[in-house]
Amino acid sequence: MLHKYLFTTTWKIQAPLKQVWDAVYYSEEWPTWWKDFVSVTEIEKGDENSIGSIRVYKLKSPFIYTLSFNLLLIKREDHAYLEGNATGELEGVGAWRFTEHAGITEVTCTWHVATNIKWMNALAFLLKPVFRYNHGIVMKHGARSLAARLNAPLIEVRLG
Repeated sequence: MLHKYLFTTTWKIQAPLKQVWDAVYYSEEWPTWWKDFVSVTEIEKGDENSIGSIRVYKLKSPFIYTLSFNLLLIKREDHAYLEGNATGELEGVGAWRFTEHAGITEVTCTWHVATNIKWMNALAFLLKPVFRYNHGIVMKHGARSLAARLNAPLIEVRLG
């Protein structure tokens, strides 16, 4: 039985929207600054706006397990919105929304996914809070690392 998860994370960084967008959009570079990502590899280019592109994400969680999934980009509004369909060990939809107000860029990442890993599904009744906590750690690492990469103050990380 698949277990579904809804994760929403908001980052507020005092940095220009374009810089934040570029750092998130060019995810092949994530492993150079986001320690939880082992690799991000583009295996399909997509069209001139990258719609239809597929990237393979491999990450190692702080709790020692790994996840691998493909993300097919299905929507892109420059400097505003990205959405992709995940397949593999995670299955579902991930989206990033970007806004800027008074020099502070707000990024909201939403994942509505299910796991396809047998042991995770078998132990979800017990470990679901641990998986949620783990996701929060990964996203906090991402926010702190992005702020450091941009040499910008991290204003807030909100987990939901």
